[in-house]
Amino acid sequence: MNALLTRLFGFLFIVSVLIPCSNYAQSGSNAAIDSAARAGTESVLSHLTTLLPDPVDLPEVVIEFPEFMISQVPSVVSISFPDGTELPRNFSTPVDITIGTELKRIDWDGRLSDFEIEIDKESQVQITVNENTVSKTIDPIPLWLSIIPPFIAILLALIFKEVLTALLLGIFSGAAVIGFYADGLSGVGRAFFKLIDTYILDAITNSDRLSVILFTTVIGGVVALVSKNGGMMGVVNRISKFANSAKNAQFTTWLLGILIFFDDYANTLVVGNTMRPLTDRWKVSREKLSYLVDSTAAPIAAIAFVTTWIGAELGYIGDGIAKLNAAGYSINEGPYAVFLGSLQYAFYPIFTIAFMLFLILQKKDFGPMLIAERRARTTGKVSAHLIESDQGIAEEMEAFEPAPGTPQKSAFAIVPILTVIIGAIIGLLVTGYDAEVWADNELGFTRKLSTTIGNANSYVALLWASLGAIFIAISMTVGFKIMPLTKTMQSIINGFKFMMHAILILILAWTLADITGLLHTADFLQQSIADDVAPWAIPALTFLLAALVSFSTGTSWGTMAILYPLVLPLSYTVCVNSGMDNPDTMIIFYNTVSTVLAGAVLGDHCSPISDTTILSSLSTSCNHIDHVRTQMPYALTVGLVAILVGTIPAALGMPGWLMMILGIVLLYFIVKFFGKSTETA
Repeated sequence: MNALLTRLFGFLFIVSVLIPCSNYAQSGSNAAIDSAARAGTESVLSHLTTLLPDPVDLPEVVIEFPEFMISQVPSVVSISFPDGTELPRNFSTPVDITIGTELKRIDWDGRLSDFEIEIDKESQVQITVNENTVSKTIDPIPLWLSIIPPFIAILLALIFKEVLTALLLGIFSGAAVIGFYADGLSGVGRAFFKLIDTYILDAITNSDRLSVILFTTVIGGVVALVSKNGGMMGVVNRISKFANSAKNAQFTTWLLGILIFFDDYANTLVVGNTMRPLTDRWKVSREKLSYLVDSTAAPIAAIAFVTTWIGAELGYIGDGIAKLNAAGYSINEGPYAVFLGSLQYAFYPIFTIAFMLFLILQKKDFGPMLIAERRARTTGKVSAHLIESDQGIAEEMEAFEPAPGTPQKSAFAIVPILTVIIGAIIGLLVTGYDAEVWADNELGFTRKLSTTIGNANSYVALLWASLGAIFIAISMTVGFKIMPLTKTMQSIINGFKFMMHAILILILAWTLADITGLLHTADFLQQSIADDVAPWAIPALTFLLAALVSFSTGTSWGTMAILYPLVLPLSYTVCVNSGMDNPDTMIIFYNTVSTVLAGAVLGDHCSPISDTTILSSLSTSCNHIDHVRTQMPYALTVGLVAILVGTIPAALGMPGWLMMILGIVLLYFIVKFFGKSTETA
């Protein structure tokens, strides 16, 4: 058809030229030329009119503005024809976008398209497409208001000492801001109902987040069951045989805290209650026992590969990566690979574990702990203020106590725990396997393995592992007639209930993260501090902020929930905008991932309202104030070494492994030269 039209047009053009030329030759007059030209043109137009298709009547264009816009942040306007519209071939039409007095023209092919516009203040926006014009007055949300939700969450957590309420009110404040700028005062009222039917619901309609909830819940059930069927007590009994002196009793407590790595609550309750009679026998103060229990629980749970913490950590890291990739950055590593990369900067948790070991092996202490230890050794008074557990904590402890008559065999705990660990590793290898990577002879084994883990679906791997573990635990408990099926399932349900508080924090934290994403809080922070804070200082500032929030709220999980969505995008964007290359940027990013967790654990150790600190006091029957007073100097000492010897030098480019070694050596000598023997007055 196109070829035919071309030939016809060419023919008509030739005719239109020959006719006037012929007339000119015959007449030689200008009048003849004009007349002939008009005749030729009319002939061409007449023939073209018969060849062109009839005009197409197109429907009105659909123009959709976003519900709200943020100042200084590009927003998307969608333009499309109604579904089913047939457009002419090679259709193209201009789109005129007028913001105030500024006009911008874009060519549009008629397909669904998104156009970015940026508005800094209240403006009249007019869009004209295909003779359709839509006008709208837009009052953008000031970017500085984006800091309100996390600020309120942190402030109220400090005031109320309760993170769930703080998170919920922080979410509502963000929803109210969006509602007000979208619909006025009525939008604020609707924001209350949108908390549950939009924001919280959207936060959990995500397969990765649901995977975290399922994994955390199932692991809680596994922990409860292996405690109830006597397996955990069997592990404890095996190790406690070596507690034949004050030094060995402390070392056994420390070792148990390391081995029960998969959950800080289970660690605290099991180790505290189990080792208390043994440490009392060898005149170890309750303050020291409580310190050993508390300071192994969270640090080891925070850095171990498979714990009740890992699901939440991966969820926050994954959300941070997704935000950065959506913003146009490129992070090609999965959440698990980022977590593994951050471990070389986990200075505070690792330093804490090493510091306790040095105190035990050198038989030294300092500060208030030295006074408590010497009192216990010389007088036999293991605690200055003996206490009893309250009813609430007694119920929590009961969930982890073996059922009457259980054989207390360690295999009932070891096998399910190994199933989680091995199952997670296998799951990572299966979901991340790429035949081309393993066939590439230029890559070493370590590179192939790290690439596989980086590409793995860690959520699926953890789900497989947790399902296998709970199946094995149930089969062993019922198959060996340790407990009937009814009691077995009830124990698992109790474990599910035990994790409910953590899951609620997770859900509200995700919701707050989504709100801060909608309001572009990270953009505000980046714009606010990009020119004032050097990239190397971000991990150190994050560490201090996380410690402050955790100390004030009493929860590591709540601190992670509030800070991870803010500082992960911030740390990466500040580095990129300052001109750092990708390897150096990832060093800061890894360090920041680690310092949120490390600072949260430090604040948790110093806080008198921390859940694990309270549980440690009660499970060891130590006066709570005595526990906090004696533990805080140790936590602050390790924290100071972590930030000065670890976090800051590593951010400046020093190798993380080297700083780890130097920090551990420094802590050894701090104990050696500042500590005093606990055996003599």
